[in-house]
Amino acid sequence: MRYKDFEGYRLSEIGIGTYLGELDDETDRRYFETIKLGVEKGINVVDTAINYRYMKSERVVGRVAEEVGRDRLFISTKGGYVPFDADAGEDPKVFFEENFLKTGLIDPNEMTPQGHYLGGGFIEWCFEKSLDNIKTDYVDVYFIHNPEEQLLFTEKERFYDKLRECFGVLETKVREGKLRFYGLATWHGFRIPRGARQHLDLADILEIAKEVGGEGHHFRVIQLPYNLGMHEAFSLKNQRIDGMEVSTLEACSRLGIYVYTSASLYQGNVIGRVPQQLKERFGLESDVLVALQFVRSTPGVGTALVGMSRPEHLEENLKIEEVEPLREEEFLSLFK
Repeated sequence: MRYKDFEGYRLSEIGIGTYLGELDDETDRRYFETIKLGVEKGINVVDTAINYRYMKSERVVGRVAEEVGRDRLFISTKGGYVPFDADAGEDPKVFFEENFLKTGLIDPNEMTPQGHYLGGGFIEWCFEKSLDNIKTDYVDVYFIHNPEEQLLFTEKERFYDKLRECFGVLETKVREGKLRFYGLATWHGFRIPRGARQHLDLADILEIAKEVGGEGHHFRVIQLPYNLGMHEAFSLKNQRIDGMEVSTLEACSRLGIYVYTSASLYQGNVIGRVPQQLKERFGLESDVLVALQFVRSTPGVGTALVGMSRPEHLEENLKIEEVEPLREEEFLSLFK
């Protein structure tokens, strides 16, 4: 397994995502076996979220950490969508009313139709619940989940105020020893043109982190989709740093931000769709391995997350570790 350096840690270049799957015990068992096998093979990055499989994914990650040792995992989780607890044994409507409405943690007027919410008290509730689900004293990275969804319903200044509030909570968690780093996990925000309503400006967001946490703030990671079919993080110059238009990946490199890529296999959509010419250029016959080689070879990518809930998929994906990444000049030639 190859590793990337990040703030004194060595993170595996392949990480395990836990987004998809049914809510049954069999899916829990497969995730458990897959993550445990991944750790045995050198993976230490595992990504989850409080809303993934309605908290069940976080709990599986916690069981693996308990079995293999918490210090062998670098765990990230997320908050932003109003969650439900699949194991609570109560009606989702009652759960929402009891935990969020009656407590005043959520103002329904500021919740999006998709159930997204930003607010300091809400993020704190989600954070503490995630600690309980994972059965850990700390989280390595906490992401605000798809914050750009708020920009469809609120103005930029109000959005920045909400981020400022959430960053304040997360800096407090760092001081309490419950968190190491935080950032944004996005879908649209960092891969769309400047001027688009949901565009996120990394320089502006870092300024907010500095306002809240000073020069030693702990906003150090972002997550965004990147794959053969969604390569805007590398190819689209939508960030402005020191007066220059650069891509999100280049901006992160300049600003010292570590990058997790999600949907590295385009959620399985690369299978059967990789052109033979590209396979020959990569010297690989497997669609999956071509896709992983593309992502891991991209300058600026830290850890490529791959959703894996079956040990056999993990075994197949890790065959990429037998192959050297493309040299930078080889990778760049793909875009010429």
